[in-house]
Amino acid sequence: MKNGMRVSRFRDKVAFRMQAIVAVWKCAAFIRWLRLRGMQLGHGNSIGRQMRVTWPHQVKIGNECLFERDVILKFDGIWQTGPRMRFGDKVFVGTGCEFNIRAGIAVGNDCLIASGCRFVDHDHGIERSALMRSQPGPESPIEIGPDVWIGCNCVVLKGVKIGQGAIVGAGAVVTKSIPDYEIWAGVPAKKIAKRPAN
Repeated sequence: MKNGMRVSRFRDKVAFRMQAIVAVWKCAAFIRWLRLRGMQLGHGNSIGRQMRVTWPHQVKIGNECLFERDVILKFDGIWQTGPRMRFGDKVFVGTGCEFNIRAGIAVGNDCLIASGCRFVDHDHGIERSALMRSQPGPESPIEIGPDVWIGCNCVVLKGVKIGQGAIVGAGAVVTKSIPDYEIWAGVPAKKIAKRPAN
């Protein structure tokens, strides 16, 4: 009985290690594929499975970033050259986040973006004389400063600038720019506190 348990434990350890090796290999292969399609990637990045990118050549990712699974980088509008979606160094992006880009989105160094967040840098026209989907909509870039923490399921809309060290509470809808080191939450998001200096 003891020998059977030892063999079973050994098999479990081997299976776990093999799964880890395969996961690392798949991540490295996917990163190579993204580079071949024009994405600018730094070193030491980890990209989870099922990342969807419409135009990889429009994306620049710094060093040591971690993207969990099911992240979407969706570009709208006409084809353009050069990166419009930029991530700094040591950025974390949680499961199921979506970046919907037309004007441009920039994420600073050391940011934490929790799961389920949405970033949309454009809008639809709202005149009654034409269908909304056929109207040109306003667009304005989104800028997220360094050391920002955005809680899960937040929505950040066009033209928003989030200052250095700011915190956005879970479920917030950010329609206005947030100054450095402030804590905002709610729908629409409003200031609830300022981070202490210590």
